[in-house]
Amino acid sequence: MDYFRYRRGVLHCEEVPVPEIAARAGTPSYIYSTRTIVDHYRKLRDAFRRSGLDVLVCYSVKANGNLSLLKLMQHEGAGFDVVSGGEIHRALRVGADPRTIVFAGVGKTEAEIRLALEQDILQFNVESEDELEVIEGTARSLGRTARIAIRVNPDVDPKTHTYITTGKKENKFGLDIDRTRDLLGRLGQYPSVRLAGLHMHIGSQIVQVEPYVDALRRLLAFLPECEKAGHRGETLDLGGGFGIFYLEKSARPPEEFANALLPLLAQAGCRLILEPGRFIVGNAGILVTRVLYVKGSGTKTFYVCDGGMTDLIRPSLYGAYHRIWPVETEATVEGDAPDEETWAGAATAADVVGPICESGDFFAKDRRLPPLRKGQLLAVFSAGAYGYAMSSNYNSRPRPAEVLVAGGRHEVVNPRETVDDLLGRERVILMTP
Repeated sequence: MDYFRYRRGVLHCEEVPVPEIAARAGTPSYIYSTRTIVDHYRKLRDAFRRSGLDVLVCYSVKANGNLSLLKLMQHEGAGFDVVSGGEIHRALRVGADPRTIVFAGVGKTEAEIRLALEQDILQFNVESEDELEVIEGTARSLGRTARIAIRVNPDVDPKTHTYITTGKKENKFGLDIDRTRDLLGRLGQYPSVRLAGLHMHIGSQIVQVEPYVDALRRLLAFLPECEKAGHRGETLDLGGGFGIFYLEKSARPPEEFANALLPLLAQAGCRLILEPGRFIVGNAGILVTRVLYVKGSGTKTFYVCDGGMTDLIRPSLYGAYHRIWPVETEATVEGDAPDEETWAGAATAADVVGPICESGDFFAKDRRLPPLRKGQLLAVFSAGAYGYAMSSNYNSRPRPAEVLVAGGRHEVVNPRETVDDLLGRERVILMTP
């Protein structure tokens, strides 16, 4: 469910016409629906809470770290899953309770670990023996005890894109089964850390329940070993990765994941931590871009837009599919935007491309769309996750604006970058040999 709907052929975000937002914020711009964000967060939280389980939903900051969006999550009672010192600062800036922050990532620096310890975060998700030694040493130097969860790599195939698979033996994340078992037996050598629980994260955009069930069973097998080693497991962190609708209609509702996992979790008696990102914000955002030129080349038609891979790199990086549709249509479209599978109109397939000097700069290839014209606004849907967060300044392009909508109100919560923003930190120094 999202709250982007056509009314008499004009796309609205909640109650606000998108052309009105584009006129104020310019293009390209990201537009986020607060109602969609809150609905998705509550549905996931409530699906797992209904059995009386103690659940902490830690929103994954890497998916979309906009401060106003994070404040909305904090207001809703969410914790935060962070993977860098910068993301810790983002969470703290919006008033997050440090005891709701979990710190993951394979390459935590000593400075980042020190920051997290000084803030007394909930737990570190430990990814390697070397990392544990740094956490131990830093905690000892501060006179603190670090709460940790061992990230177990359960060697489960989540059946998603290879770039976003994180729970197989050949991935860089976590500790394999044998190393986890060995480390549990040696935790007594690290007096400045305390094992709080176990963690896993098997991938992203997962649309099947079975990989979670398989991975959780493997994780639960370690709880008796934790107790045998003198550590009572307090938390089970299942990570995130719940898939959303892009093109495929196979994504599962949160209740389906909960129905499969809750009977297993009830046996554990631990606090459950979830780390969703895309599930909450993916379908809560669109990228609005304007057609600059309509170009023919041989038998090909190109719609050249003012937004490109610097603004939304997922199609170029993953070959990801995003629905694209005109913001204003001559036909009276009501409700959801059509896609090429359901649209009945006649058109020549075209490439929707950007202005970047790379052949890989595209939003869609051979996409069936209504005939577009110069100056027309396009909406790229399902762009709320890993859109702005992965944007760049390649070709010295300022990053787009971000707009938050609530009912009939909208605010530019992150203004478009300017050339001064791009050049402001650099110095011009002539250095000759």
